[in-house]
Amino acid sequence: MLSWFDARDAQQFGTTLAEFLIARVPLDATEKKRQEVIDKMVLQIDVYKIDHRLNLFKKAKFANAFKWKLLDSRYDAEFVDMLTKKLLLRL
Repeated sequence: MLSWFDARDAQQFGTTLAEFLIARVPLDATEKKRQEVIDKMVLQIDVYKIDHRLNLFKKAKFANAFKWKLLDSRYDAEFVDMLTKKLLLRL
């Protein structure tokens, strides 16, 4: 039961995925470059899902860590919201 609330791994994955984007997509990147990196992120999520089952709480922790890391790095809020939703649907 307590493992249901242990979302450290999901939270770390969200932060790591955001750092992956930050390192590869500058704020003024083209749509093509953004999409290339997003496609790679989707693949990382697919691999992550193989070994990790995320419940609603863990998905929320993942999304929160991912979203705030990007917002703190001054990415556009609309872009961040869209990307967070897209990745959550993939989880």
